[in-house]
Amino acid sequence: MGAPWRRRVGVDSLDMTNARLPSPAPVSSSTDVAFLSRLPTVLHPHRNLLTYYVLTSFLAGPGFPILLLLHVFKFQTLRYELDEEGITVRWGILFRREVSLTYARIQDIHLSSNVVERWLGLAKVQVQTASGNAQAEITIEGVQAFEAMRDFLYSKMRGSRGRPATHALAPAGEDALASTLREVAAEVRALRLGLGGGEAVTPEKKDG
Repeated sequence: MGAPWRRRVGVDSLDMTNARLPSPAPVSSSTDVAFLSRLPTVLHPHRNLLTYYVLTSFLAGPGFPILLLLHVFKFQTLRYELDEEGITVRWGILFRREVSLTYARIQDIHLSSNVVERWLGLAKVQVQTASGNAQAEITIEGVQAFEAMRDFLYSKMRGSRGRPATHALAPAGEDALASTLREVAAEVRALRLGLGGGEAVTPEKKDG
């Protein structure tokens, strides 16, 4: 009676050893690409960004808990809003921060990543403007489809520059309106003079 019991345990143990537990479904960066194809859209950072924040917070030493808490708050509130005109980045709970940038103001776009970011499949998309500031105006992090994001911003930047400048026509329209108003004022003055039955008399200075 003992041998069959041991044999049954051995079979069960073998089945448990060879059994493969279901692995979590990987999050593909194609999700971000799909969101970029329809505007307006809101992108959330990938959960690997939180892992990166935890790993880098260890470098703070004694300030690790405080820095980690700040990073967790930023990760939970970080949002990238994109529409046809530009991009807006929002984050923060107590001190809400918001940075908006139109595509026409974009001057250059860079990708940067360190060893940990490459290991996690992340990279920073640094967007610079012509403001003369050496730092990036907007830094997009936590997006796995960072190359698609860079190409998207480049296409929008070129498209906004190739778009006809509608604001440039405004001064010409204002000049035409002002000229028309001056002509109308001149005709009104001429009509008033005609109804008055004479020419306008200009006051003369009297010596006294």
